[in-house]
Formats: sequence, structure tokens, C-alpha cells
Amino acid sequence: MKKQTKVKNVENIDDKKRNSKLIRILKKHKKKILMLVLLCIIIYIIYVVVQLIKKPTDTVYVEMGQIQEEEAAVGYIVRDETIIKGENYKNGIEQIKTEGEKVAKGEPIFRYYSNNEENLIEKIQELDTKIDEAMANEENPFPGDTKVLEDQIDQKIDQLYEESDLGVIQDSKEEIINNMTRKAKIAGELSPAGSYLKKLIKERSEYENQLNSGAEYLTATKSGVISYRVDGYEEILTTDDFGKYTKEFLQDLNLKTGQIIPTSNESGKIIDNYHCYIVCVLNSNYAQEAEVGDKVKLRLPSGNEVEASIEYKTIEDDDCIITFKIDKCVEELISYRKISCSIIWWNESGLKVPNQAISTEDKNGTEVSYVVRTRIGYEDKILVKILKSNERYSIVTKYTSEELGELGYTSQEIRNMSSIAIYDEILINK
Repeated sequence: MKKQTKVKNVENIDDKKRNSKLIRILKKHKKKILMLVLLCIIIYIIYVVVQLIKKPTDTVYVEMGQIQEEEAAVGYIVRDETIIKGENYKNGIEQIKTEGEKVAKGEPIFRYYSNNEENLIEKIQELDTKIDEAMANEENPFPGDTKVLEDQIDQKIDQLYEESDLGVIQDSKEEIINNMTRKAKIAGELSPAGSYLKKLIKERSEYENQLNSGAEYLTATKSGVISYRVDGYEEILTTDDFGKYTKEFLQDLNLKTGQIIPTSNESGKIIDNYHCYIVCVLNSNYAQEAEVGDKVKLRLPSGNEVEASIEYKTIEDDDCIITFKIDKCVEELISYRKISCSIIWWNESGLKVPNQAISTEDKNGTEVSYVVRTRIGYEDKILVKILKSNERYSIVTKYTSEELGELGYTSQEIRNMSSIAIYDEILINK
């Protein structure tokens, strides 16, 4: 018995020695151990952050938004166009109305240059110089009428420096020439050298008459917008029969998308600026289901979205050939025959949620949609009615009590239900 007690005492002494040694070791390496523990904590935090970056949070917030369903397309521009062309088309055009300017029926829009016009203009300019020199050498002061004409000429010349409208410039130019002629005539009548001035003025008038008599002025045959972009398709892409626009017909036109119609120096045209048509070949389900009279939106190359209506529709193989009518932004399409555009079949605004957040459950044979809302760790199932969906998002709203009752929910269930609201945090399905 004494021997056993002695052995236990020895073991206790050994344990104390070992513990004491361990304590000394821990005290000696205390800083290293603390640093090791701290390092492990830092590594763990970095790991968690990296995981969050690699795999973001599985919740999103409900927001107000808009979704739409659109289809990219190529459109052929069809317009009501009237060619304006005269006899002297080979002489070239001087524009009176500028490209894209609105004109009324009967208004002069452009003229053809006269035969030998450059030579006649040069001779008139030479005579103007001689007339100015003759008048400058006169010693007698000009009467009041001449002074008034001088002021009007100077004023018009100053205005021309800031004017960009070609029609206004042309009118001002003619007014300046008329005033100079009147001034010269007055001076010629009163000056001693009047006979010389009269001779110059008479010669100038003869050249001016030749210039004007040789010019051919063209007027608008109807109201609309003037354009000088004439390419020969004006009598091919017409509005009289939309049924002729088949896939083969459109392909055989060999038009390039986005190509600008070149400016003609032989003729112009009047375009009906109230509306135009865009013919598209489409193959979506929305195109198949569309009907004449339906309203959609078109996004033009400029980015502008315009209201459009379906004017005509034919089905060819698996494609639909649809003619859309627009009455806005018509002028911005004047330069084109074929464009890239988008048909926006519908758009919807409201509470916007990702489709990944929407699940379904069966209620008496009807599939009911819901999302899972989370608040401070508590999850709640919220029923939602889907108004519209595209590939990624849906616009949703809450069910009315009557609708929930029709689906088969009890009064107690309906009273206990929560409704979806903006800024709700909902779970994303993995």
C-alpha cells in the first residue's frame, strides 16, 4: 500500500513538472502563438470575403422598373414621293429651298442654270465694277434717295455674313442687285457723265435679261418636304400596293442597310411628310400573332422611339412581311431607303423582379407564382401576379382578395398574407 502511494506521488510530481514545462514554453512563445492565431483569423476573413466576391449575395431588392419585348429588324422605307424635273436638267440645279425644308404648293423650289450662265454672270460683275467706279468719280453729292439705297445695301450685306438659309441669301442678293441698279440709274440721270452710266446700265440690263430668260424655275406641285436625294426608287417603292412587297421583291432591290441616298443635280422631289411606311420581314411569335391595326413602337437608327400601327401583313413561308405606318420623325428618314430598326411589341412598368426569384406552387390545379422575402433572417412567402415577362425580368403586382378567393385560398389565409412592395429583399433561386 505504501508502495502504491509512493508511485502515485512520483507520477503527480512528473505531471507537475510537465505542466510547468508546458507553461514555460507557452510563456516563452506567447507572442508567436498569438500571432499565429491572429493570422488564422485573418486568413479566414479573407476566405469569406473572396467567397462573397466570387459568389455574391443570393438576395435582390424589388425596384420600380420597365421591361419590354423587342425584335431587331431591317426596314425598307416606303414613301409618297413626287419627282420634280424640268427641261433644262442637264444645266444643273440652284436650290431655292434647302434639303428637308417644308414647301407649299406653287412655291419655287429650285431652278436650272441658264445656258452660258457663268459667262453672263462674269460680264454682269465686270459691269457692276465699272458702274461703281463711274459713280465713285462723280463730284456732285448724291441726293437723299441714293443715300437711303446705299444704307439698305450696306445693311443687307452685313446681314448676309450671319445668314445660312440659302433661300434668304438668294432673296437678299436679288434685293442688293436691284438697289444697286436703282442707285446707278439715279446717279446716271443726275451726273454729267450720265450718258456713260446709262450705257453701262443698259448693257448690264441686257445681260441680266439673257440670264433670267434662260433660267427655268421649278415649283412645288403639292405641299410637303423638298428633297434633292433622288435615286430612281421613287417609282418602285410606292404606297399604292403593299401586297407587292415579297421577300424576293425586297431582296432583288439590292439595297445596303444605312446607305445614304446621293444628292441629284438634275431633279428634286416632294415628300409627304405627314407619314411614311417601313416594311419588315419578321419571324417571331409576336409577328405571327400581330394583326392589322395593332399599335407598337419602332426604334429608329437615331434612337428615337415612335408610335407605329400595322398597315398591312402577309405571311410567306415561316416569315411575316409587315408594313408599319409612322407619322413622327418622318423627316429623319429622308436620306435612307433601308435601315436597321427594332420593333417594340410591348413594354410594361411596375415592380420589377428577376425571373430567378420567382417560384410556383400548385393551388387547386392552378399554378401560382410567389417570391420569398427575407427580413432580419425571417423568410416569408409572398404571392405575386405576373403582368409581363421577358427573358430576364418580370413586372409583378399583388393579387386582390377576390382573386385569391377564386384561386381557393381561405379568408384566414388571405388575412395572413403579406403583399410585395418596393425595396423588399427577396431570395434568388439557385
